[in-house]
Amino acid sequence: MDILALLADPAAWAALVTLVTLEIVLGIDNLVFIAILSNKLPEHQQDKARRLGLALALIMRIGLLTLIGWIVTLQTPLFDLGISGAPGPYGEPTFETAFSGRDLILLAGGLFLLWKATKEIHHAIDTENDSGELLEKDKGVAQIAFGAAIAQIIALDLVFSIDSILTAVGMTDEVPIMIAAVVITVGLMMVAANPLSRFIERNPTLVMLALAFLVMIGLVLIADGFGVHIPKGYVYAAMGFSAAVETLNIVSRNRRARARAAANPE
Repeated sequence: MDILALLADPAAWAALVTLVTLEIVLGIDNLVFIAILSNKLPEHQQDKARRLGLALALIMRIGLLTLIGWIVTLQTPLFDLGISGAPGPYGEPTFETAFSGRDLILLAGGLFLLWKATKEIHHAIDTENDSGELLEKDKGVAQIAFGAAIAQIIALDLVFSIDSILTAVGMTDEVPIMIAAVVITVGLMMVAANPLSRFIERNPTLVMLALAFLVMIGLVLIADGFGVHIPKGYVYAAMGFSAAVETLNIVSRNRRARARAAANPE
């Protein structure tokens, strides 16, 4: 189907809207990771890292879409360990040991997210004094090299890109629609990246919540790699509820702070 025919096809527009919505939902994890990682850089490099990371994500996804035939083959099992868990309520195995290329990528990405998020949580807990300020001897450790940040962003981009593309393949077989959805989504993420990063930086408690989200996403990726498919709706509903509660806590703290400032003017 050519481009003009796609533009005149209502079903193509419906698929585009659906794919953009899906890409935005799947991209939240990636955006949170980029926000946390870029905030570890010196201030003058943070915006550059976010934009470069998202630009590389766009290039990587478009490149993978041109190899969509190969991407689909990643779902073909490469080897089978020959064991499975106890049967579920309908006789199905509770987990699989026939691993495809996609499963191995998800396992690697999940383990990386677990390692990275746990390391950041450990650092956040161990390098603050009682007043919440970073200890002088650890201020250099809090920052990472620009190249290391970009390398880690690329690694997660690859995992999330393959996962989102395989999801998109089940919704449409028109590559131009997929490319348009990716371009629109990454454009929206570029607009949202700086405000999200600043919001997280201004509210330190959100950093811990975001890191906990990354731990959960890592576990979901690992479970998916073993064939245990956790509905994404449950995951994002839990994340949304937690974020809403934390937002109420932030509003409450800000109001108390303003009330104290008004009651005790300098």
